[in-house]
Amino acid sequence: MSAFLLSLLGERLVNSAKAEVDVQSLGARLSLVGLFFGCSLNAPCKQFNSNLCEFYSRFKKTSEHKDKLEIVFISSDQDQKHWQDFLQEMPWPALPFKDRHKKMKLWNKYKVTSIPSLVFVDAATGKVVCRNGLLVVRDDPKGLEFPWGPKPFAEVVAGPLLRNNRQTTDSSSLEGHYVGVYFSAHWCPPCRSLTRVLVESYRTVKESGHKFEIVFVSADRSEESFKQYFSEMPWLAVPYSDEARRSRLNRLYGIQGIPTLILLDTEGHMITRQGRVEVLNDPECRLFPWHPRPVLELSESNAVQLHEGPCLVLFVDAEEEGELEPAKELIQPIAEKLMAKYKAKEEEMPLLFFVAGEDDMSDSLRDYTNLPEAAPLLPILDMLARAKYVRDVEEITPTVVEQFVSDFLAEKLKPDPI
Repeated sequence: MSAFLLSLLGERLVNSAKAEVDVQSLGARLSLVGLFFGCSLNAPCKQFNSNLCEFYSRFKKTSEHKDKLEIVFISSDQDQKHWQDFLQEMPWPALPFKDRHKKMKLWNKYKVTSIPSLVFVDAATGKVVCRNGLLVVRDDPKGLEFPWGPKPFAEVVAGPLLRNNRQTTDSSSLEGHYVGVYFSAHWCPPCRSLTRVLVESYRTVKESGHKFEIVFVSADRSEESFKQYFSEMPWLAVPYSDEARRSRLNRLYGIQGIPTLILLDTEGHMITRQGRVEVLNDPECRLFPWHPRPVLELSESNAVQLHEGPCLVLFVDAEEEGELEPAKELIQPIAEKLMAKYKAKEEEMPLLFFVAGEDDMSDSLRDYTNLPEAAPLLPILDMLARAKYVRDVEEITPTVVEQFVSDFLAEKLKPDPI
């Protein structure tokens, strides 16, 4: 049993019989843990739990890998009785109801934004093996593809792709191109809005000489809707009828909501999951292919990232364009150092960095989180946990910021509620 799993889950879990389960007892052969994020009062969670029980029971009875997998329930229930009743239906253990801190750490670490969610992680390292376990349960009911690890994009997308003039091209034509994998649907208003902007961005990038292609992966509810929507797009699409390939792509990138635009480099490696934000923030495509930046200027289009995990936001007294640069320069080396550290570990950044001036977006964020009007102001905001941490100092220096970040990551700070 890895020390990492103990740090991830703690020493004790509980089962449906209210008995403690020693994490050490999960077995030496355990290689994969499915973290099931859910809530007893959520109807889709109840339905998925039923499906997962069937999957789990079949896997434990028939798979040669039965000792290598365990599921752990991570509840967002607020009522212990509801939680206990739901746990009665489960053949796997759960994090203790009262361990709210560890639950929130897991929500943040694995960027869970909706429920139900099932994330498969490596038991030895905690690294994500598969983000979209819901599709594993649906598409591989016998568990034959265990351990459901990521495959190369070229392998998953392999096959014919459509153009809106009904001609087809083979996916091998994507070789050597930057690729945007666009998960979208006509019934989704934000998707249609993004598509209009993305059409212009696509043309701008192509005209600048970059080898760039987009592949539309539809979440439409009918082939007719797909055809209508795709007729507005100048790029490629996975055929609507190829539901298995569309599902594999959703699984590969752990899609939890639409619109989502994944950007890949010319080798098929992910550049960013935040293509939507980048396209909206950079209409002239000057920063293409949109590698992650260590520090972002807070805006309406990227504010959605505040809800995806903890964020440090340096508020400063700046109203004009360019006045935020000194603030960015102050925290940039710290953000770059952290980014390099987690990239080397092949893990996601545990903290995003923003600078914010004086504008409506900043005012709204201050009001929502009940922050004072002072500037400069240095808080870390954790929207998922509804918690904030504010460093109260007379002068904000790189040393102050670095220590603040270090203390936060080491869990030495006491949160205030948002």
